[in-house]
Amino acid sequence: MSNSSEGPSGPVHHAYAHHTAHGAPSGGGAGKVGGWASGVTLFAGVLMLVNGVLGMLQGVAGIAEDDVYGRVGEYVFEFSVSAWGWIHLVLGLVVAAVGAGILSGAAWAKASGVALASFALIANFIWLPYQPVWAIVSIAIAVFVIWALCTEDTPPVAPPTRH
Repeated sequence: MSNSSEGPSGPVHHAYAHHTAHGAPSGGGAGKVGGWASGVTLFAGVLMLVNGVLGMLQGVAGIAEDDVYGRVGEYVFEFSVSAWGWIHLVLGLVVAAVGAGILSGAAWAKASGVALASFALIANFIWLPYQPVWAIVSIAIAVFVIWALCTEDTPPVAPPTRH
């Protein structure tokens, strides 16, 4: 596979050459850009979906049993465990929905995923005293999702050419 094509004045190099082999999209797609996500974006979507479901379970545990999570002494961002349960339940539901949107290739999902992962990162930072290990894992997942969704180099869709 070459990263150049022959133009009128010699070889032409372009940024998205690794996506095509002699004009055909890589990955066996039928010439369609979009649809199912690929590479790290697919992984980011799966992580969002799983992290959202786990966030919902975390929320249900906080709502159902107020003694599941340890009490924190004096902390600047102090909420009741039930309040945190509702925050995690709603946030988890929305994160899972956006993760499913990323997996389906929805146009709105990528930008929404970056914004939502940023919000989840902040919420989990504030959640640190309640569940430090899980909060750090969730923060790491959010950082990866933000990176993955911001660095995907999907080629722009070229308008059809007239002959």
